[in-house]
Amino acid sequence: MDSYSITYTPVIAATFLGIGFISLTLLIANLLAPRVRTRGKESIYECGMPTIGQGWSQMNLRYYLYAILFLIFEIESVFLFPWTVVYKGLGPFAFWEMMLFMSMLLFGLVYAWRKGVLTWE
Repeated sequence: MDSYSITYTPVIAATFLGIGFISLTLLIANLLAPRVRTRGKESIYECGMPTIGQGWSQMNLRYYLYAILFLIFEIESVFLFPWTVVYKGLGPFAFWEMMLFMSMLLFGLVYAWRKGVLTWE
């Protein structure tokens, strides 16, 4: 075995042991849990007060567009922060590479804006 394998063997072993322990615990809990279905367990809980109307409501699906745009720009900040920390040692190529990355994100934002994704009707 090379030194790379020897170094990461405890990490891999701990990962598999953790996954195995969690899986075994969930399996045992599922096998031993009582399966009693009562009306109280299947009802909607609203702080002890009787429900008014239907308990299940539908969320407007247009929220997913805002969530996707938020995730895109959140991921941009994840890439941008480490880049700014080591910027001085990278040189001009890294600068133009990051400008290309940010311009692609800006292009996506302008595209979404022009398509009317950011306007709520």
